[in-house]
Parts: sequence; structure tokens; C-alpha cells
Amino acid sequence: MKIQICAIGRMRDIPEAKLANNYLERFNRIGSNFGLGPVKTLETEDKKSGGPTSEGRLLKNLIPTGSLTCTLDEKGHEMTSIDFANRLAEWRDQGKPSISLIIGGASGLSELKNEANCSISFGKFVWPHLLIRVMLAEQLYRAATILSGSPYHRI
Repeated sequence: MKIQICAIGRMRDIPEAKLANNYLERFNRIGSNFGLGPVKTLETEDKKSGGPTSEGRLLKNLIPTGSLTCTLDEKGHEMTSIDFANRLAEWRDQGKPSISLIIGGASGLSELKNEANCSISFGKFVWPHLLIRVMLAEQLYRAATILSGSPYHRI
């Protein structure tokens, strides 16, 4: 099952990008053994600062046709790392060809919140979108290690 991280903003040569890429490379190595991945990061920018509707439209254009969509939103469903790993495995086992994990910018997700197949939260805090990308990359890697039985995730 292919995975896309669809995000507003471009991570250039900054520490957050290096950290996120490190976790995604690790995920791709382990996940491929379990039918997960590769992960691709698809980025866009709202150069005209058109607000939530504009950002929503730009993000929508990144989502491949037929992809299951999951927004990352502070009002989404909170889950444990094990729940997330099991959800990925469930989608894979259901034969979903791809999943798009959507991270909005400062303006939010607009109508994508209502149109998404699911929405998950990393807690009630509001996180900067660059940190969410790192956290998501780490949780994808953690999910792959959980599914593989690796000792990386300890309870």
C-alpha cells in the first residue's frame, strides 16, 4: 500500500526535514517487507495566501485518484501507536492501493476535513506543521516496527 504525505509548505534543508527523511527512509526499508510503502512526500505552497479554501484545493490536487484520505487535525481521533499500526495493517489487508495523510498549513484544512475518510490527532495541542511532519514520519516508522515485532516500540 503506497503512502503519501500531502502537506502545505516545503521543507527545505532544515533540521526538521533531515529528521523526517531519516524516519521515512527507515519506514521504507521495514515497511516494504510488510506491504507498506513506499512513502512519498507531496508538497505544495499557497503563494497567494488564499486561506483555507485555497489550501484545501491545493492539497486536494496532490491526492492520487482512489486514495483513502486521512487528515491530521487536533480535533481528529486520538489513538495509540499500536492503534495506528493496526489501522495501517487493516487498510493494507483490505486492499487499499494508497493512503494520503494530509497536513494542512496555518489556514487549516477547509472542506477536506469533511471529505476525508478519517481524521487523526496527535493530541489536543496545536502543533506547527513542520513538527507534525516529523512526528508523523516517526509514527509511520514506529508502526512498521510494531508490525515487524521489532523492539523499537516498547510498552
